[in-house]
Amino acid sequence: MSDHYYFVSWNVNGIRSIAKKGALRWIDEEPPVILGLQEVKAEEDQFPRDLFEHEYRHLYVSSSHKKGQSGVALYTDLDPEYYSPCYEVDILREGRINEIHFGDIAYFNVYFPNGKRNEERLIYKMEFYERFFDRIEELRSRGKSIIFCGDVNTAHREIDLARPKENEDISGFLPIERAWIDKVIAAGYIDTFRYVHGEERDRYSWWSMRTRARERNVGWRIDYFFVSEDLKDRILDADILDRITGSDHAPVTLRLRKE
Repeated sequence: MSDHYYFVSWNVNGIRSIAKKGALRWIDEEPPVILGLQEVKAEEDQFPRDLFEHEYRHLYVSSSHKKGQSGVALYTDLDPEYYSPCYEVDILREGRINEIHFGDIAYFNVYFPNGKRNEERLIYKMEFYERFFDRIEELRSRGKSIIFCGDVNTAHREIDLARPKENEDISGFLPIERAWIDKVIAAGYIDTFRYVHGEERDRYSWWSMRTRARERNVGWRIDYFFVSEDLKDRILDADILDRITGSDHAPVTLRLRKE
């Protein structure tokens, strides 16, 4: 019996594409107790059954009403006391959230909106951010500890992307987007990667596929694990598995000591 929880989050950019590449086989080396996937682009009945050998007790899928877009999935060996697709946040039902509760923890696997398409989507992204913040604060006021992971679609600081000056007017690094992460941290949530790795540079979780940016490590750190402050002393490790390929994102991980 492990003395800690091991969590993995990965934007797979298409669950069926990942399956064809055999790109989730590494999960069997050490199956996380929760595996959260974003941008799965599939309905649950379209999920390949041979992604890995480990047989999880539960699979929760929230699919977009627009087929072939967005979508999140959460595999777990825990027995959650509560599950929700959190439509009070994901009001357009784009398949963006899995929310589960176990013990005193509320855990969220989230694919936050991208604001690059147009002004309307940027506005929606910021509204989504605020609704999500309200949700986690509501649960925290009820005594829940919070963990949220996923593709936040924003790099927080200049050290979180290779070319900050070139992207300061691009959604994903706009002042209003970065300010939301500031707000989250000021409210007592911990960016676990920075907590563990401090000011370490050149560690990214997403690279543009169009420019072969991964080969040159011209990337962005936009995938995160955040925990509420009461869990800070239980953080054992947090990392980016940047050697894992198959998507334009790398998986991110968290190890959290059990009580």
